[in-house]
Amino acid sequence: MRWISYILGQRGMLRLVLAVNFIGTVYGYYWYMPQLMDTPARFLIFVPDSPTATFFFLFVLLAFLMKRNAPLFEALALVTLVKYGLWAVGMNVFVLIEMGQVPWEGYMLIASHFAMAVQGVLYSPYFRFRLWHLAAAAVWTLHNDAIDYLFGMMPRYSMLSAYTHEIGYATFWLSIFSLGLAYYLVIFKKRMKLDLH
Repeated sequence: MRWISYILGQRGMLRLVLAVNFIGTVYGYYWYMPQLMDTPARFLIFVPDSPTATFFFLFVLLAFLMKRNAPLFEALALVTLVKYGLWAVGMNVFVLIEMGQVPWEGYMLIASHFAMAVQGVLYSPYFRFRLWHLAAAAVWTLHNDAIDYLFGMMPRYSMLSAYTHEIGYATFWLSIFSLGLAYYLVIFKKRMKLDLH
């Protein structure tokens, strides 16, 4: 695992991951454009979930390239990359089960969003956020769930509209899982290492 972290921390790799995430972020906001056109202004910031997660990660990568940390963005990025990465995988698999097929874009979304979650976990050894940063990420994440499922701003999967309540319930627990994973990977592990010395 250490050799993977070493490779991921090299400047050339950081630039490559930055470029890939920049392209993914731009495409993600473009993908949401039809929904954003119909969204009330007060909810705009909460609608494009996955591209906002990678947007947070862009700040993390830029900080790394400057040999710095951006703890609040690290917490936001790790939680949302895992949450929305796994969420999109789950939704597209659900569509496949429900409809019997997905277009090729669906498979692309499964692969790219799974990679989102994986990159958050793989870069977590470099993160230095504290409990209050994670608490702020929790407020953002759970508030976003409320906006999505109480005010109807969730990503549009029309073929799954009959399952909105179930998806909202599962999304809440996915948020809790993502927050717990972020705590374990960054805060708990760091405390365990400190206790050993």
